[in-house]
Amino acid sequence: MGLFEHLASRQLIVVTGKGGVGKTVITAVIGSLLADLGRRVLLLEVDPRESLHQVFDVPPSGGEIVRITAPVQDRDGAAPWSLSLQNLQPRQVIEALVRQHLHIELLTRRVMASPVFQHFIEGAPGLKELAVLSEAERVVRPRGKGRSAHAAFDVVVLDAPATGHGVSLLAAPHLVAEVIERGPIGAQARALTALVADPQRTGIVVVTRAEEMPAHETLELREALEEQVGRTPELLVVNALYPPFPTAAIEGSPDDRFLIDLWRRRREGNERELAQLATAWQGSRLELPMLPADRGLRLLAALRHEMLAQLDQAA
Repeated sequence: MGLFEHLASRQLIVVTGKGGVGKTVITAVIGSLLADLGRRVLLLEVDPRESLHQVFDVPPSGGEIVRITAPVQDRDGAAPWSLSLQNLQPRQVIEALVRQHLHIELLTRRVMASPVFQHFIEGAPGLKELAVLSEAERVVRPRGKGRSAHAAFDVVVLDAPATGHGVSLLAAPHLVAEVIERGPIGAQARALTALVADPQRTGIVVVTRAEEMPAHETLELREALEEQVGRTPELLVVNALYPPFPTAAIEGSPDDRFLIDLWRRRREGNERELAQLATAWQGSRLELPMLPADRGLRLLAALRHEMLAQLDQAA
């Protein structure tokens, strides 16, 4: 469990990758494994379609923090979790900040109804990304003084936007800090720049599939993170691999032969892309199989089992 103990010491773990590769369910797996280690985990998503709750079979967040009370049963049994999820909309965070600073409700409503304010929210570069990271930083920031200081959560696992948008999310604080040097926004941008740049506080996980387009985008994503953020991902998760094709001949009807040939070709494609990733990607990598389960607790438990088995083997 060295790799996950390593990640467990972080305050923020950003999970990104091409859309459609299983990023959300991998976010859930990582969060649940960190909860196994005793960390108080908040799973944060920014997609308004809200899909993270389906993995745990709990109600949609609707912007609220939803506590997940039933741990997944796996080979180690079940232990109490401290695991929650939230669907976060950047606009709501910005409006909450306005309320916090203005204090007067009438003035707050007038500001938020202003066309200038609406255009600012929609058009200001990096503002929404800054709002998301600000909320993640807020919930792991200790409150109080001395021994009584504590944070709401130990770590936030962020189901980040896909590929290029994920890079933009992590690059936004530095870009905003260069433009806005003073005031609360400038100060927050500098604080978040330091958070993202610190590998002891922020970890980056990339999810992909062993297919030509996702694998190509993954390598481009790595380069973009190094160039724009100055960071290298801690982990690559290659998801939904076809099972190895048997060496012995397989007999079957013509319909079966079509499916068998499809299996063979898909697995051969997986192996080509895995070979390229092994050459081009320096660092930790996990490979997870395609599993016959819909999104939900059954799939989560199976992926947890597979990931734990690989971690044991690596150890």
